[in-house]
Amino acid sequence: MKMIVGMVLLSCSAVFAAPTVVDPAKFLPGVVSDDGAFGLTLAPDGAHALWVASGGGRERLVIMETRKVNGAWQAPSVAPFSGTPGWKDIDPMFSPDGKTLIFQSNRPVPDKPARKGFDIYAVERGAQGWGAVRHLGHDINTDESESSAAITANGSIYFMKNAPGMDSDLWVSALREGRHGVPRNLGLPINTQARESNPYVAPDESYLIYFSAATAEDQPDLFISFRENGQWSAPRRLKAPINSADPADAEFTPFVHGTTLYLARQRRENGRFIENIYAYPFSAADYR
Repeated sequence: MKMIVGMVLLSCSAVFAAPTVVDPAKFLPGVVSDDGAFGLTLAPDGAHALWVASGGGRERLVIMETRKVNGAWQAPSVAPFSGTPGWKDIDPMFSPDGKTLIFQSNRPVPDKPARKGFDIYAVERGAQGWGAVRHLGHDINTDESESSAAITANGSIYFMKNAPGMDSDLWVSALREGRHGVPRNLGLPINTQARESNPYVAPDESYLIYFSAATAEDQPDLFISFRENGQWSAPRRLKAPINSADPADAEFTPFVHGTTLYLARQRRENGRFIENIYAYPFSAADYR
């Protein structure tokens, strides 16, 4: 009799197994978030998305895109300006008007054949699709590696590169007479002896979201700073669940669209990265 009861219980447990829980914050699972995605950007209308497909590693980095048609996101494809074997393309970011996309690439620079790091590029988006890729010149780009770039309404570009004798810092290059000039280090309180990277800047430069990590071994969290009287305020750590409570998780590549903050969350498992894009309600005013 006990054996029969045990068999019934086993059968019931198989029938009524708990369903797999899907994180409602994960952005477009199976379309964008596939355990190897980071660096999302959206066009102003919210119907055109680009991001980086990593495959959980850094051997091949390709910019993907998808569009929303009649309310449904289409199957993703490699952006036409990305995907060349041997090149790595990262960190796409739409300009606030949606007409320009900036990104970074280690593709060969014709007049700098020895350069091996990432430079900042731009490509225009028109009614007929993408235009020709253009290099943003050798004032903003150097033999250091520039990455994680974000662009404001007036054309200023905030980005990450290493400072001499320091870990990565945030820099800004202003647009003057159609050219991006020599960048300026943001300094304290944004840049510290820690690693700072992955800036998202509001179109009017009223606030800045970025990651900071105390050491190379620490996982980064996201912080926000406000521009007040021409100065950046003391940064504040973004609240949970934007920053995960799990110390194994790293948050990076923030992007704000409307009232939503998008970010990538990453953890290392078995020598690979598990990284996906998440979306959370967000208001910068909550941190003032």
